Amino acid sequence: MKYLIVGAGGTGGAVGGFLAHAGLDVTLIARGAHLDAIRKNGLTVKTLAETFVVHPGAFTMDEYHDTPDVVFVCVKGYSIPDTVPFLKRIIGKNTIVIPILNIYGTGARLQKHLPDNVVTDGCIYIYAQIAEPGIIDINNKIFRVVFGLRHDTADDIRGNVMPVLNNVAADLEKANIRAEVSPHIERDALIKFSFVAPFAALGSLYGATAKDMQVGGAYRETFIAMIKEIMAMGKAESIELPAQLVEQNLTIMDKSKPESTTSMQRDIAAGKSSEVAGLVYSVPERCKELGVASPVYDEIADKLKKKLAE
Repeated sequence: MKYLIVGAGGTGGAVGGFLAHAGLDVTLIARGAHLDAIRKNGLTVKTLAETFVVHPGAFTMDEYHDTPDVVFVCVKGYSIPDTVPFLKRIIGKNTIVIPILNIYGTGARLQKHLPDNVVTDGCIYIYAQIAEPGIIDINNKIFRVVFGLRHDTADDIRGNVMPVLNNVAADLEKANIRAEVSPHIERDALIKFSFVAPFAALGSLYGATAKDMQVGGAYRETFIAMIKEIMAMGKAESIELPAQLVEQNLTIMDKSKPESTTSMQRDIAAGKSSEVAGLVYSVPERCKELGVASPVYDEIADKLKKKLAE
């Protein structure tokens, strides 16, 4: 299959780099100095185990005119509106779109803009970033992609698309990326969100790192409270999250490198655009719509809005 990776940053660069390293047909959509470096020297991917260089096709959105079989959407949430016109232009009737953003519900929102195509939901577990233009640094062993069809997908579409999704998973596994086609993708995507969103919020507001949430105290307790509010939000949407989700997320946090932060925190610190609307503000907004109390999220969101307005 012909793969297109839209957004060749830490997430997309890692997925595209591994697929290309496995000999699969992959093209990257990138921009700026990163794109220039990939074109000149290839894409360098550094992991804890090895470093390799691949030479996939790399284009801007304006330059790309092919029709892919599968599109992995790996841009930040705030770039989705700019990505939609591009997707409408290049996808064919059988193209499958797989968003793997941190922001919960991206697939369902994209589906409304692309009603004639199959758009899955998805998420990714990875700790990667652009170390410098043309170089992706992956400094954790975890690399896992989860995607699947939402529960309201029609049976005839499901029957036609599932074999393709299974083939995508097989290609990812061939490229040494753990892959799972989830039968409960709303739940699994919200599980990922329940970790990264509170972590991003607390890190961005207080400058906290994983170390601050690995020890007992206010940061850890607030992290726990925010997870519980996401669980309540999920329950109101008929998404039953694991009863032990708090413990699971604490285990992930405790195994993280003490200096770990989220991409949202790093973007805010660098004065860049951030995913704060999707990772932080969206939770109290949705809870209000559902009639679910979210006092901790309300407080954190209000404080962060004030901080970012300074």
